[in-house]
Amino acid sequence: MSTAKEFAGKLLQIKALQISPEKPYTWASGWFSPVYCDNRKVLSFPYVRDFVKSELANLILEKFPDAEVIAGVATAGIAHGVMAADLLKLPFIYVRSKPKEHGMGNQIEGVLEKGQKVVVVEDLVSTGKSSLQVVDVLREQGAEVLGMCALFTYGFPVADEAFQKYGLPLHTISNYSALMEVCEDQKLISADQKDTLAQWRIDPGNWNK
Repeated sequence: MSTAKEFAGKLLQIKALQISPEKPYTWASGWFSPVYCDNRKVLSFPYVRDFVKSELANLILEKFPDAEVIAGVATAGIAHGVMAADLLKLPFIYVRSKPKEHGMGNQIEGVLEKGQKVVVVEDLVSTGKSSLQVVDVLREQGAEVLGMCALFTYGFPVADEAFQKYGLPLHTISNYSALMEVCEDQKLISADQKDTLAQWRIDPGNWNK
């Protein structure tokens, strides 16, 4: 079994991934979704947490061997990024969605030197918009952003286009295609549900309207 399928199975097992085509979830963006992913739940399951720590560190080491700093996306990417940075013995920073409104007004927390090679860690990539805003912040501060690693991606075409536009590689432990394979293997979805889930991934913004 591939790592992507193994991790998708673990996420289903701990209910970090949940599927409900008939009663879709509503995202903060207003989009309707037959799938909900909450990777924060990983932190409550030590064995799954260890799996993520190891696989994320391996992914960074394999894809970005020149990485000098790991940057977590606040807030969900912080814990996963810290775990990987700890295993790799690399410095860790995190990036807020906006600067603090008090104190030093920092948006980047931790020590970042100009020219350092940074790998961004995110928990989940949907459209990629918020994740890539972090890349903008890092680049503005003089960092060389090598790429991004995440636990899971829905693989939306809009996200693929956004990352291509930024010239930024994205690598994930698991993805939507692997999730669908696991659901088929375990007979968690019917043929009709499979079609519904495939249609959603192609055009999530207009699905179920």
